[in-house]
Amino acid sequence: MRMPFDAMEDLPDDALLARFAEGDAMAARLLTLRLTPRVMAHAYRLLGNRTEAEDVAQEALLRLWRQAPDWRPGEAKVSTWLYRVVANLCIDRRRRARGGSVPLDAIPEPADGQASAADRMQDRARADALQSALNQLPERQRQAVVLRHIEGLANPEIADIMDVTVEAVESLTSRGKRALSALLAGRQEELGYADER
Repeated sequence: MRMPFDAMEDLPDDALLARFAEGDAMAARLLTLRLTPRVMAHAYRLLGNRTEAEDVAQEALLRLWRQAPDWRPGEAKVSTWLYRVVANLCIDRRRRARGGSVPLDAIPEPADGQASAADRMQDRARADALQSALNQLPERQRQAVVLRHIEGLANPEIADIMDVTVEAVESLTSRGKRALSALLAGRQEELGYADER
């Protein structure tokens, strides 16, 4: 029996995935709407390129749909599994692109209507500086820092995603934060932080 779209909004991800596996296209639509922004943001933070991130997000979701009939609820969270797939796809892409650096996407974020042009430019410069610094981190450190400090996930969930111990996550995020600080040192004035101390 088909449920109305709004009645499915409260279902957990694995229940929606199970409904999709049974042929419920509405469940797939809702799960796609729920997961795509997170998957896309995570891929962008790991790759630093919007076009590449879109490709990774699409491939990760296609893999989720293929996995749906064999999904075993309770073994892993759908989001945890998806973050791991995204990370692996990003690592594969970065390895293939080792011949040169991955260019940053130059498209600015949409304006919210309240910030001045100077503020938007400053915010963009800060975001670009952060992305550039993230791109210089080793892959595992970048992934741990992005999951912890940008995605806001807890260390145990990050450990599941990265298939490492919680202690390893703590070490990776600590080393990643130190490396970011070193990479961004001396740029406070350029990025407009000198006046904010």
